[in-house]
Amino acid sequence: MLDWAKIDTVLLDMDGTILDLHFDNHFWLEYLPERFAHVNNISVEQAQQMLKSDYELVSGTIKWYCLDYWAEKTNMPINELKREVQHLIALREDAHDFLTALRASGRKVILVTNAHPDSLSLKIEQTQLDKYFDELYSTHQFGATKESQLLWHRLKEEEPFDPEHTLFVDDSLPILTSAKKFGIKHLLAVANPDSKKEIRDITAYPAVVDYREFVEDILASNKN
Repeated sequence: MLDWAKIDTVLLDMDGTILDLHFDNHFWLEYLPERFAHVNNISVEQAQQMLKSDYELVSGTIKWYCLDYWAEKTNMPINELKREVQHLIALREDAHDFLTALRASGRKVILVTNAHPDSLSLKIEQTQLDKYFDELYSTHQFGATKESQLLWHRLKEEEPFDPEHTLFVDDSLPILTSAKKFGIKHLLAVANPDSKKEIRDITAYPAVVDYREFVEDILASNKN
């Protein structure tokens, strides 16, 4: 599926790619609506519908990923609420072996997440995921999301990489398409970002369910 001999740099998304997306789905689709409903004296169903409409308005933009925006929009302490369910933050079961193999192989391993810096910090605190990466970037520091070509240009200025020899892994198909448009040659979709949901049928890009299938090939094509 992937020609590891031609891959020197690996860019990885965080939520749904390295971390189980269950935490984020639960927080935004269930927990926040429940708390919002209680505070505003409305039904959970009403809260879910209101928030869903708000989410759709800014989907894919920097606002969608901005915790400060949602704290102001909902008048709720988003960071505090996230900590109430932080026990759900977890690495994917297959992530440790995959990331360890990538680092051992001598490749540069970089996290590129649209998550807000506060969210990234909380997830590092809970999982120590930073130990697996050479660099970690929140796209907020670039003022653009991975859906935008501007992000890729700004990222390349900050962290030079050769798109021809770079692998990018994400669970979002629109983001993978954005990376492809920029010229990143090796692309991989995650078919099971949320451990509590069914595996998705993905045909637009090569897709993975268990990273451990790559470990042997990664180590065999050592870059050290």
